[in-house]
Amino acid sequence: MLYPLFSIFVCTMSFSGKASGEDRKAYIVYMGAIPDKVYSPTSHHFSILQSVLKGSSVSNSFVRSYKRSFNGFVAKLTDKERLKLASLKGIVSVFPDKTYQTLTTRSWDFMGFHETMNRNPTVESDTIVGVFDTGIWPESESFSDKGFGPPPKKWKGACSGENFTCNNKIIGARYYKSWLMPGEDSPRDDEGHGTHTASTAAGNNVKDASFYGLAKGTARGGVPSARIAAYKVCGIDGCTGQSILAAFDDAIADGVDIITVSLGQNSAEEFDADAIAVGAFHAMERGILTLNSAGNYGPALGTVASVAPWLMTVAASSIDRRIIDKVVLGNGTTIIGTAVNSFTLNGASFPLVHGKNASSQCSDSMAGACDPECLDSGLVKGKIVLCDTSRGRKEAFRAGALGSVTTGGLDDVSFVVQLPASNLNHEDYMAVLSYLNSIEDPQATILRSEDLKDSTAPVVASFSSRGPNILTPDILKPDISAPGVDILAAYPPEVSPSNSPDDKRRVKYNVLTGTSMACPHVAGAAAYVKTFHPDWSPSAIKSSLMTTALLMNNTKNANREFDYGSGHVNPIKAINPGLVYEALEGDYIKFLCSIGYDEEKVRLISGDNSTCPKDSDKGSPKDLNYPSMIAEVPTGKSFQVEFHRRVKNVGDANSTYKANIFLTSGLGIKVVPDVLCFKSLNEEKAFDVSVKGHGLSDKSIVSASLVWTDGTHRVGSPIVLHNIKPTRSFEAKWD
Repeated sequence: MLYPLFSIFVCTMSFSGKASGEDRKAYIVYMGAIPDKVYSPTSHHFSILQSVLKGSSVSNSFVRSYKRSFNGFVAKLTDKERLKLASLKGIVSVFPDKTYQTLTTRSWDFMGFHETMNRNPTVESDTIVGVFDTGIWPESESFSDKGFGPPPKKWKGACSGENFTCNNKIIGARYYKSWLMPGEDSPRDDEGHGTHTASTAAGNNVKDASFYGLAKGTARGGVPSARIAAYKVCGIDGCTGQSILAAFDDAIADGVDIITVSLGQNSAEEFDADAIAVGAFHAMERGILTLNSAGNYGPALGTVASVAPWLMTVAASSIDRRIIDKVVLGNGTTIIGTAVNSFTLNGASFPLVHGKNASSQCSDSMAGACDPECLDSGLVKGKIVLCDTSRGRKEAFRAGALGSVTTGGLDDVSFVVQLPASNLNHEDYMAVLSYLNSIEDPQATILRSEDLKDSTAPVVASFSSRGPNILTPDILKPDISAPGVDILAAYPPEVSPSNSPDDKRRVKYNVLTGTSMACPHVAGAAAYVKTFHPDWSPSAIKSSLMTTALLMNNTKNANREFDYGSGHVNPIKAINPGLVYEALEGDYIKFLCSIGYDEEKVRLISGDNSTCPKDSDKGSPKDLNYPSMIAEVPTGKSFQVEFHRRVKNVGDANSTYKANIFLTSGLGIKVVPDVLCFKSLNEEKAFDVSVKGHGLSDKSIVSASLVWTDGTHRVGSPIVLHNIKPTRSFEAKWD
């Protein structure tokens, strides 16, 4: 994921060894495709390094090669060596090895994707989902291989590491040592995130799963008969770019069909300097779709970090189940808060104390917030502590409080808590504080959490990263929304469910929240589509999911398509979309040319004789054959924007589609031609969309939708015009 309980940051690893008085840092040297000739990658990499290193050993600088699916290596370099290396012929980019962070009972049913849905079991059993994450817990019932035959013949992967055994469900597992995980020797998940995402995407059906009775039901993945290949690229402190690229290098060659990556950064990076974008491009070349979480930096605009058009970027939204818990005051008032609280307090009520009155060593503001090491154990024992920040519950737990009531967290999300606790919105918290200050002996109790029906769902979660795409504004991101709030899935029984080392509870299924939880839902849906259409390209699968997505309510999602992209994922409709917008490698190369990549660089990336059009004909990134349409327009000025698209018929051989425009006032939209007649399957037709407007007010967004229909199929595409220019730096919305 972007991971719920950790802030996301970007850093570059420094090494104590010095050359010429400069620190050495780890850099990824990206060289594009592997040359189509007799070629020894590692030997070539050593030779290149030798040409730039002065007075230093190549073996001391060299870290690893990428040589199975694309070309490149990692080395420890000074800044001068980096610059010299970047100037050499044959190098696409040299970029620092950054840190990435990890960013289901009811959720599948909420999407209408029930256990009894039509499946293609033989093909599903031959489908392999690659999961890049914190590893996997192989003993979980979600990964039992009972009833599974041997791995598909196409599988070329491995099962490596100590204290780990694969089976016919988890058919492959690898781990990647790095400066963040120097002692790793196993793909076993000792953090929890990877097990949770893997089971959400492709876990078995497990009945009566729950978290202490909460969220009870059948835990299952989108493709429960599919196989899983786990690639452990992350540990408790995050994931390195070099490990992520190594996993792509292996997974592509191993034979996976879908890759799910619930990892990310805090802002968008240039495509050739982003490990996920680089790896996903080469996966796309080999027919593999990569799914990536949008990020946990919302609700600010421009926070989505996964912006490469060959990736499918997933936002997080709610389902129709919400987990809440209640605070009951001594005067009988009941207040609803948010927490996944499995504890039952014995007794009617308990003393209530504010943090500032439970500290002898901190200022009132620090104690009131329950800052670390502020609370006195003797003053909170047997009491419920009020903390002015949501992070205060950690200090309340450390000090031995009976429970805690906090504020300042996310009102639409419930996290697993390590003691009886509830997080309240500001107004309700102030009401509790007022009660505490109004009587001599304030009392309260915290009830065990319960499930409630949420009729407002789906609504994009407040933390989910939003568009617009700050790197290429003419590509709409995120692409789609999926369940990412209060998701129950498999979890290692040796890891604390609250991520608190002193929390001694252990569970087999846990409730997590984040865009990390949304991403494997769409990965499972993509794998499901692929079981019905094994020969479809990654972009065709992506298009099928986007154009059949359920429309979302704009009154509940203030930023419209910047919140949810094309809408909420709808796996059932996606297997029969009627038409698809297909973009192949050549289309993406043309896209790269349109944003300034030169011919030499795109040839290195593609590994062939790709060419860029002449400057006068390079086109615009908005002309990539994408299932959504977006353009940035000037403020207060009339505009006319043209989009050029083509669709492939994957429905009925003889069919006629009519264009329908669902219009927002103030726009004039024309589609030419507005009728498409197909005579055969896989036939393609081109069309143009012209959008006129009289000018947008500052920082605004307007949208409409184009829907092609033949009476049976509904092929929808959002059309978005905006003039929003956000900044680039954000903080994750986790406590």
